[in-house]
Amino acid sequence: GRIVEILFNKKDVNEFLIAKKMELTINQVRNILYKLSADGLVSFIRKKDKRKGWYIYYWTLRTEKCLVKLEQSLIKKIEELNKILMERGTKRFYLCKLCDIEVSEEKALEEGFTCEECAEVYELSSNSGPIKDTKAKIVRTEKDLGLIKNELEIIRVKESKRRSRADKKEAKELEAKKALLKASRAAARKKIAKEKKMTKKVSKKKIVKKKVKKIKKKTIKKKKLSKKAP
Repeated sequence: GRIVEILFNKKDVNEFLIAKKMELTINQVRNILYKLSADGLVSFIRKKDKRKGWYIYYWTLRTEKCLVKLEQSLIKKIEELNKILMERGTKRFYLCKLCDIEVSEEKALEEGFTCEECAEVYELSSNSGPIKDTKAKIVRTEKDLGLIKNELEIIRVKESKRRSRADKKEAKELEAKKALLKASRAAARKKIAKEKKMTKKVSKKKIVKKKVKKIKKKTIKKKKLSKKAP
């Protein structure tokens, strides 16, 4: 619809701009967008207007989701057309030419082969025209389905490449963090080892000083004793 045309190939479109282009009120547009959002067909972010103080929503079309939904719709349509084709090939239908009403053989039998509207007798309807039209519709729908599938494949390949790039970037960042952490731990270990070495040196110096001091005390004591001796 119109809203898809406005959002197609765009990102974070202001809801007031959407309302203006659709010539609807903001509440009407929001109701439509909320329903699409519930089906996962659009996403939004909201930002606070610094001047007015209220929140404004910005909308983005989820193209892949929309195409998947359309793909499912076309598959269902083809199934229904094939069912009609099978019925036309195996069953008979009757027509009231006056009212231009066609009914199944079962319905015609119930009504006694007489039209309920005008009492005109039903005539056997030819299946050749409806079969031809149904086959043409199947061909067109299958062509549309093929285009949708191709578009989905392109989108998925792009998304796969984007994810691959994102994964590589994440892995690279993780490796950089690991390397930084490893370097940080190595530096910490080096610092601790250096501090331990310094502590040992300081302890050794203290022990040496204590021994020297003790020796000095003994020496001084001996000298004093030798002086006192007669």
